[in-house]
Amino acid sequence: MASLVYTRAKKNIADGTIDLDTHDIRVALLKVAASTSCDTEADAATISAFTTLGELVATNYVRKALAGEAVNEDTANDRAEFDATDVTWTALGGAVNDTIGAALIYKFVTDDTDSIPIAYIDLTDTPTNGGDVTLQWNTEGIIQLT
Repeated sequence: MASLVYTRAKKNIADGTIDLDTHDIRVALLKVAASTSCDTEADAATISAFTTLGELVATNYVRKALAGEAVNEDTANDRAEFDATDVTWTALGGAVNDTIGAALIYKFVTDDTDSIPIAYIDLTDTPTNGGDVTLQWNTEGIIQLT
């Protein structure tokens, strides 16, 4: 599945429910590229539905808060871009060595039941073999809104 920004997130960004550069935006890793769509998961409105997709199980894995969030205007491409500092997990591994298939970007509120999915980022199969794993965001930003 390709990367996408959820329809509900687009609405929430437009109406101010989600402020990408001031709210608590986090990332979770999913084991495999999930079969999900903009509409079905956006209707769920929270990230609770994603736990069934298979969040990564590995030693030293935790969900991480993004740092250095910024929203920039790209006039050359007629869009806004959301970016943040690359995220690194150190020495992922353990008894269950899963393959990372995607990253889920979400607005953290209190817990999974009220946190809001923003974007699904398809990743090339990334094994967890006891090494460091870094999500190096696209030079054009994590999300491009046109």
